[in-house]
Amino acid sequence: MAAASAAAALVVGTASVPYAYAGVLHSDDLKDKKHKVEKSIDHAHEDLDHSSKRLRAATERLEAARSQLATARNQLATARGRVAVAAERDAEMQAALTQAEADLATAEAELVAGRQSMDEQADEVASTVSDIYMEGDPQLLAFSSMLESASTDDLTRHEEVRDVIVGRESRAFDALHAAKVLLEVHERQVADARDEVAAKRQEAADNLVVKQQLESEAETAKASVVALVGERSSARSEATKARAADLRQLQKLEREANRIEEMLRKRAAAALRRARAKAAAAAAHGRSAPSGGGTLMMPVAGGVTSPFGWRTHPIYGYWGLHDGTDFGGGCGQPIHAAASGRVVSSYWSDVYGNRLIVDDGVLRGVGIATIYNHASSYTVGPGAQVQRGQVIGYVGDTGWSTACHLHFTVMANGRAVDPQNWF
Repeated sequence: MAAASAAAALVVGTASVPYAYAGVLHSDDLKDKKHKVEKSIDHAHEDLDHSSKRLRAATERLEAARSQLATARNQLATARGRVAVAAERDAEMQAALTQAEADLATAEAELVAGRQSMDEQADEVASTVSDIYMEGDPQLLAFSSMLESASTDDLTRHEEVRDVIVGRESRAFDALHAAKVLLEVHERQVADARDEVAAKRQEAADNLVVKQQLESEAETAKASVVALVGERSSARSEATKARAADLRQLQKLEREANRIEEMLRKRAAAALRRARAKAAAAAAHGRSAPSGGGTLMMPVAGGVTSPFGWRTHPIYGYWGLHDGTDFGGGCGQPIHAAASGRVVSSYWSDVYGNRLIVDDGVLRGVGIATIYNHASSYTVGPGAQVQRGQVIGYVGDTGWSTACHLHFTVMANGRAVDPQNWF
């Protein structure tokens, strides 16, 4: 990756500024460039050049896969946590159900015992009632005995006997009543216990359904994570391949840039020689030499979307020179010649799309050439003479571009300079 970044940095640097020249920049020039960087670094993310659509698409796909994978992993962790909670709740409910069933068994056993006790008390009461019918009412018998008492001692003895008989009878009826009350309590307890067991069973069943749903969600989340891991790997591979292909194109662009720079340097040197000879001839005849033209005009009506200057590339991350100014504009908007000149080249570049190079001759004492990139088409070709303001093409989205725009480069004596200084 470091080698790729270094190669890309060399490519962009040599596409505009020769290594030797970059190595001997004056400190003031470096300060000036630093100042320009500080002004334009905020626009670096708007850079439309030197990043192919394929790489951007692969990078976006990789970033999306990474983001989705992080989300899917969080969802899986959450789903597993909810499954664990549901499993813990299921264990608690099973324990509660077991206890409720044990309580029900105890209540049912007590109910059986209560019924048996009540049956016994009922038998005793029935026996007492039978005795009353057979022997007479104990109260009346005791009263009769009292009437027959001959002395106070007899009266006391008969009263004690009556109390014993009546007490036994009363206790039998009280025990039967108590057995009935206790039996009703046991019946309510059994009914409540049965309701509790039914409720616990329903809760456990409902929680089991929730637990199964959560387990299904966890499995789905796990499958999503597995799929996204594969997608991330595939996207990374695609991005790596696209990046390598882009770097090969940038290396090709480096060779192309060197050829163009050399051609323009030679043309600029020849133009300067002609201009000096013309100036010398004019001076010999006492005439002033022509100025060689004025400044450049804006090639399109759109505003600047990415300025000339050094910056960190938004896709590759290397430090390089954006060797022109990007002008926004609608697709098909006319491109005007910035100055009068002669078309020296028109061709297709995988990076710059449709390119047109115009030799504008000597302006301000410098050999100037202008380059128009990414056009949908041009109306002129090599050898054509163009006039300042003439429509020479139309804004397009060809080459490495994210939207219709014009990448406009100005070459002064074969080196890229800031177009803004020439308008």
